[in-house]
Amino acid sequence: MEFITGKHISRRAVLRGLGATVALPFLDAMVPAGRVWSKSRKAVANDPTRLVCIEMVHGSAGSNEWGATQNLWSPATVGRDFDLSSTSLSPLAPFQDYLTIISNTDVQGAEADIPEEIGGDHFRSSAVFLTQAHPKQTESSDVMAGTSLDQLYAKRFGQDTPIPSMQLCIETVDQAGGCAYGYSCVYTDTISWSAPDEPLPMIRDPRVAFDQLFGAGGSAEQRAARRRSSSSILDWITRDVAKLKRGLRPSDRRRMDQYLENIREIERRIQGIEAYNASGEVRELPEAPAGVPDSFDEHVRLMFDLQALAFEADMTRVFSFKMGRDASSRVYPESGSDKPFHPASHHGGNPEAVIEFAKINQYHVSLIPYFLEKLQNTMEGDATLLDKTMVIYGSPMGDSNLHNHRRCPLFVVGGANGRLEGNMHLFAPAGTPMANPMLSLMHKLGFDDMESFGDSTGEFSLTI
Repeated sequence: MEFITGKHISRRAVLRGLGATVALPFLDAMVPAGRVWSKSRKAVANDPTRLVCIEMVHGSAGSNEWGATQNLWSPATVGRDFDLSSTSLSPLAPFQDYLTIISNTDVQGAEADIPEEIGGDHFRSSAVFLTQAHPKQTESSDVMAGTSLDQLYAKRFGQDTPIPSMQLCIETVDQAGGCAYGYSCVYTDTISWSAPDEPLPMIRDPRVAFDQLFGAGGSAEQRAARRRSSSSILDWITRDVAKLKRGLRPSDRRRMDQYLENIREIERRIQGIEAYNASGEVRELPEAPAGVPDSFDEHVRLMFDLQALAFEADMTRVFSFKMGRDASSRVYPESGSDKPFHPASHHGGNPEAVIEFAKINQYHVSLIPYFLEKLQNTMEGDATLLDKTMVIYGSPMGDSNLHNHRRCPLFVVGGANGRLEGNMHLFAPAGTPMANPMLSLMHKLGFDDMESFGDSTGEFSLTI
């Protein structure tokens, strides 16, 4: 490709090498001469909100009847200027101006409709989170739920990026056939549905995600050979990088250097994880692929780093991220609790045990600011990526001890291109479907023509 000083560079320009394709971050050179990015009609039209949908399974301690009275999940104050310090959301305090908490909504679609479905909450809930539709009870391939929010958005606003959407996860999702209570494992393996009968697979291995973002091009053999070597994908595009940088202003060269260094740093971490996992050392997760770190912290951060880089390069604008699995017995030492996740969630309503589960909830939330900081520190034109992103975090379950789906956790963070006010705690009337605020969020994402979503009964005001 040709890069000429003073000429406009396409937002879709890439650097290609053997088995590697690296998209570019947003550069000043991508703004047509004489035009300001923020005032360009074409730029605004082609700048949809980035969307990240995160599910953390199995409800929260604050969804328990006693836990709700203690405000273990959300703050006591409804409206603005609330205090997060005693809640599981306290790690989000630095981003309170970007935060909208939506309390007291129900996910009726995850409840049992008929006696035969009773007990199957673990194997039904994840399929409901982003579809807000009740799944068909089946262990065969005739699965049926709904089209998920992330995929509706990807179909309308993600088709002009190289990858319309990506689906990531942390826990194992390689089960097949039936799980339990008459449900196919696919219902608990994914939160993304391209159509009511088309569940999408989720990527657990950071290496696979990295290669999707930066390893395209060349043959499968060439890509495999590159992965087996200790070299970087950047080694394959050195000539194009040098050629590009010669035609850039100093500010753009610095941006390119930082972006490429971020790619290399993530690649080094993945290579280090693979080397350790292939060394013969005893693993905490012996069943996990070589690219999956044993550390939950490191795994989540690596996945967030990949998402931030993908947004920076505009490789995709849509991610779904499944951070847990209901029946997991994983222990999170960093949480301050030594209890396995699933046993801790069955706290029996005992106040001490409820508070112990709240520690795990808070730990999970504490991982989100790492991603938010990445977005806040990345400029695109005259705004940060955090200003241009909507992050939805929630669970389709409420009180995990009872396996009910009332008072389910839900919050939204990010500026969504100016369409979310932030610094707001909204408390829904009893019986409000979670689908109602999700419908309103879809409207904020540009679906002005959408009249319903899942089992919604109407809009839910996202302002006071």
